[in-house]
Amino acid sequence: MATATLTSKGQITIPVQVRAALGLDTGDRVEFIEMEDGKFAIIAASKTVLDLKGLIRKPAKPVSIEEMNLAIAAQGAKAR
Repeated sequence: MATATLTSKGQITIPVQVRAALGLDTGDRVEFIEMEDGKFAIIAASKTVLDLKGLIRKPAKPVSIEEMNLAIAAQGAKAR
């Protein structure tokens, strides 16, 4: 298990094995997400929106704004 010591300034050094697992590099940001019972998750927050490119494939055919609005209205009607 990796451990770190808190300094008087409230700082810690993230252990090398944790940095490697998170893919962190100098200057990267991390987020602390509060879980239950006083536990926190550390998440690398160094990715940009451009890193998401390619995760979602393009639709087979373009969809118009009107078609989107109709689909939203249909889903809204189902939710009632």
